[in-house]
Amino acid sequence: MKKRDREIRLILILLITASVASSSGCLKDFEESSNYGITDIEISADSIKSSYAELNVTAYIENRGGDSKENTTLLLKAFSEQTGLLELNQETQVGIIEKGSTKAVGQSLVLPKDGSYRLVLILYEGEQKKADSRITIRNLSGMPTDLQDVGIQISGMDFMVKNVTAGKVIIENDIYLKNEGTRTTSDYRVLVKAREIDARLIADKEWTSTGIIEPEATAIRAVSLTVPDGYNYVVEVSVWNGDTLVKTGEDYVQLNPQKVISKQQTVQTKNIQTSDFIIEESFGEEPLEYGTMEEESPGFGSVLAVISILTALLVTRRGKHE
Repeated sequence: MKKRDREIRLILILLITASVASSSGCLKDFEESSNYGITDIEISADSIKSSYAELNVTAYIENRGGDSKENTTLLLKAFSEQTGLLELNQETQVGIIEKGSTKAVGQSLVLPKDGSYRLVLILYEGEQKKADSRITIRNLSGMPTDLQDVGIQISGMDFMVKNVTAGKVIIENDIYLKNEGTRTTSDYRVLVKAREIDARLIADKEWTSTGIIEPEATAIRAVSLTVPDGYNYVVEVSVWNGDTLVKTGEDYVQLNPQKVISKQQTVQTKNIQTSDFIIEESFGEEPLEYGTMEEESPGFGSVLAVISILTALLVTRRGKHE
């Protein structure tokens, strides 16, 4: 009985060994059946906006065997790590890859910044899959937008009351603009607004410019705003490059210091006199005059006058006869 058990055990060992050898041979055959490999993936940022990122993905494809018989295609898929859903799916034609050569294939993709993504690259020769590779992208939200590279920082603000007249206060705002970049800045537009805290109404706004600021230098730009007295304001400063907002900052002016300024606290109801926030705009243009006397037909006004007098006399005379 023991001899028979030993024989059965030996047969099982031989079967397991043969199975492993057979599997190894299949794996080797599969590896050798594909001459291609994606050896490296590089990701660079083409453009970073406030809500999305334009990325360039470059895959290096190596042909270790014979020349490709058919055109190759690189498929790029982007999956959200938060949801697992497919966010992007696009193909790029690679063409023929010669034996022993490596081809760099670049693809552009646009992804929202508020997530992380798993990129899957799959190489096809004709309809047959030849190679694939994966890479993960994280922390896109932490990347600064392109135009923040202008280097300008709003380092502080000072406020001075210049005049008080008829319930209106003229506040001079000194805005400190520092160039923290390595290059001299261009001249950017700056919008300064005084917004009432409770009603969020704009009391006044003015445009100015940064001027050219050398690296590590700080420029002071003064802007005067006229606001109703007795209210609290947040002064908002925004720097614009053309039509693109590149930097913002804010500070507070309390003309009614009993009120607590806090975004987290609920304060008591405050009566807002909306009429205090009417902004009178003067266009600096004289009203156009139409139909001057010189443009009328000669004698036309005097004829009307004569007709009117005659009509009145006739009516008067008829009344007397009656």
